[in-house]
Amino acid sequence: MNLDDTIVAIATPPGRGGIGVVRLTGPEACAITAPMLRLKHELKPGRAIFGELIEPCGAGAPARVGTAPGSSSREDSGEYRSSGQLGTSDPAEFGPVPSSSRVGVPAPRGTRIDEVVVTYFQKPHSYTTDDIVEISAHGSPVVLRHIVELALARGARLAEPGEFTMRAFLNGRLDLAQAEAVRDLIDAQTLFQAKVAAQQLEGSLSKRLKPIKRKLVELIALLEAGIDFAEDDISIAPDAAILKSIAEVREPIEELGASFAYGKLVHEGLTLAIVGRPNVGKSSLFNRLVERERAIVTAEPGTTRDLVSETVAIGGIPVRLVDTAGIRRALDEAESIGIRKSMEALADADLVLVVLDASQPIAAEDRELLSQVEARAAIVVVNKIDLKIPQFSVPRSQLPKVETSALTGDGIPQLRSAILARVGGDAAPQLESGFLTTVRHQKLVSDALAALATASNAVSARVPHEMLLLDLYNALRALDEITGATTTDDILNLIFGTFCIGK
Repeated sequence: MNLDDTIVAIATPPGRGGIGVVRLTGPEACAITAPMLRLKHELKPGRAIFGELIEPCGAGAPARVGTAPGSSSREDSGEYRSSGQLGTSDPAEFGPVPSSSRVGVPAPRGTRIDEVVVTYFQKPHSYTTDDIVEISAHGSPVVLRHIVELALARGARLAEPGEFTMRAFLNGRLDLAQAEAVRDLIDAQTLFQAKVAAQQLEGSLSKRLKPIKRKLVELIALLEAGIDFAEDDISIAPDAAILKSIAEVREPIEELGASFAYGKLVHEGLTLAIVGRPNVGKSSLFNRLVERERAIVTAEPGTTRDLVSETVAIGGIPVRLVDTAGIRRALDEAESIGIRKSMEALADADLVLVVLDASQPIAAEDRELLSQVEARAAIVVVNKIDLKIPQFSVPRSQLPKVETSALTGDGIPQLRSAILARVGGDAAPQLESGFLTTVRHQKLVSDALAALATASNAVSARVPHEMLLLDLYNALRALDEITGATTTDDILNLIFGTFCIGK
């Protein structure tokens, strides 16, 4: 990938819309866009300027430039007046013509295509640290593609997926964890996910790793000094001190690794299956959690024959709710298929809600379901508490229990809290502290811990420090790969290949 290229891409989603944005970055971004723009004012860094998108005199034709500074040209003298009216096709209405060293050199005989707003970000104060020009036009795919074609005709190259952000990383604008947070922010389904991604983008994970890496580097430097100056009687820390230093590095890394369980839920969400006998109120409970009438509810048992799913946000975590068919001895083939799908959904779910009917005594099917999920992440939901009978008694179980009424809404807030506590635990990390959200991060943290464990064993076995240092460097290398201090082209291509084109 050549960082000296000027790249172009449509930065807004495919399809039609009110606004579409084409983005260019690179050393020739200004020169490439100049002949296709007729601007009302000279472009200035960080300002949005209104103008027109025009067809140059021949596709890819060179720009018409102003005369040299100091000449008596009317175009350079600033004598054009601006009417302030939108949609004018008179070039004179767009004010003084910039000189050839400015962006927006007009081509008065060019045909107007669209009205645009152009924003210029001057290096190094831009997303990629190179010059960036963003052209905001009406969101017609035809117009946006034409802007890209004009840029390509003048020497730009079509951007690869994620290439804008990759340039920001390669130019030191972002580290790798922050670059991944850009993708997570774009993909966020809930506001909480967006907040987490924004914190990661600000460097929360990188800041958490910084003191850990500093301690590890200090230990490595100590051992390196001992090897280099062994003949000068430089004192080296005893084994107990080295083991203590390794433990001080390992402890915060272990805490960081433990955050992945919660971070994965925040990043990927979870699947929650609602199971139980027919007519215990599963669909009504499903509708309460979804907060709309999504599933059909009738008094007749066995209404739900197929799986009904919907994704909602509970505590900011995307939760895919699955309403299942009532589990009992099937009365026909269609119900038999529905029950089989219910059992499959139960097996695949990250969390299971076992719904019991408080208006009826416990049945054999209830006991069988409870025994199946006893070792799983599950919650017992005692529904219809507004109709609860004295004979009702929940079988003994270690699973948490929540009483609800899907009809009145009683207990629904407590159920949401129980779901969060069950999947996230009471020790969910604080948003600002930074935590692991991807499998890549988790694997690298595991690699670092494994290397530190090997180093501790090496100290206990009185292995020479030269060999011990190899293990410590392996731990440091794994931590560096999280932020991209050391990484390979294959890893970069894998990460940035998941980005959208234009970002």
